[in-house]
Amino acid sequence: MAEVRARAPGKIILSGEHAVVHGSTAVAAAIDLFTHVSFRLDPPVPPGNGDGSLGLELKDLGLAFFWSPSRLKEGLGDAVTVPSTPVSCSPERIKLIAALVEEQDIPEAKIWLSSGIAAFIHLYTSIHGYKAGKVVISSDLPLGSGLGSSASFCVALAASFLALSDAITVDKSQGGWLRLCENELQLVNRWAFEGEKIIHGKPSGIDNTVSAFGNMIQFRLGELIHIESSAPLRMLITNTKVGRNTKALVAGVSERASRHPDAMAAVFTAVNSISKELSTIIQSPALDDISVTAREEKIEELMEMNQGLLQCMGVSHASIETVLRVTMKYKLTSKLTGAGGGGCVLTLLPTLLSSAITDKVVAELESSGFQCLKVEVGGEGLQICFS
Repeated sequence: MAEVRARAPGKIILSGEHAVVHGSTAVAAAIDLFTHVSFRLDPPVPPGNGDGSLGLELKDLGLAFFWSPSRLKEGLGDAVTVPSTPVSCSPERIKLIAALVEEQDIPEAKIWLSSGIAAFIHLYTSIHGYKAGKVVISSDLPLGSGLGSSASFCVALAASFLALSDAITVDKSQGGWLRLCENELQLVNRWAFEGEKIIHGKPSGIDNTVSAFGNMIQFRLGELIHIESSAPLRMLITNTKVGRNTKALVAGVSERASRHPDAMAAVFTAVNSISKELSTIIQSPALDDISVTAREEKIEELMEMNQGLLQCMGVSHASIETVLRVTMKYKLTSKLTGAGGGGCVLTLLPTLLSSAITDKVVAELESSGFQCLKVEVGGEGLQICFS
């Protein structure tokens, strides 16, 4: 019985959120918090013994869902699987999948899971048809807080399904976590994007690309450059746990830009310069403590400038300002990441910062009801492992 595990990282936006919609450059990076998927295909059931089931277990939420292959076939019609060619989920198919999801009696409070389960069914049946199998998912990432949890979910799912198909060839005899080659990562990424489209409607494709390839990317209106950090960067991510409406925040920035076109154009131009400079600094070598510290100080200044410009765009929030005040007390620099209006805040943890100070900052932030996560930025992308 073949079994594979996959893990795909979440992401942060280091600079350029919101402004990227208006043509500025942005920089995104992978973080070492992962969505974990384990997947096994069950052997065919002898005739007369039923037809097994497709199971999906969401470990962190204590939920499990099952579909019989015959029910999937009845609901979706004959399966056509071409794992090497990603297929979009048509509006008709979305409706059929939605009916299969609705049968599962998802608790009312967790109804937001429906689109993720629909993405799972589309990816699974497009790659494996109606075979029986079991998928177990857990995640280090807080859900819906702008850290790319849905993209890492889609990347890890697509990778595990493809790993047990004939679309990618992996040397299963090698132990430990394995990277895929460039072409195979591209294929996983394209499938993951189809899953993201089911969850988000019109995603940018940036989250799934960072999750699949890891490291960092610089992007601007459709052009995407992979960049590598010359030295590790450590960040504290503070999840304010304040939910926000990304669409409304994006629309608010556009409305402000139409009311004050010249001023906002200058803001977007400044953000563009910050992202480009940040990208250059991240890639420049840092050889000793003095150059590492100088590099981190420059990054802190750019983060501070970017945060000021995000405030100009009107996407900060009282909870974000609280995090900024606490970290500033300890001479640390923070900025919101993602949509703003709540969500998560990044704080650079300099290489020479003592762990005692980090602990104090975390204790103070957690006493305000926030969740703190220490991360390495710009690390590994998708990896798979055969057990």
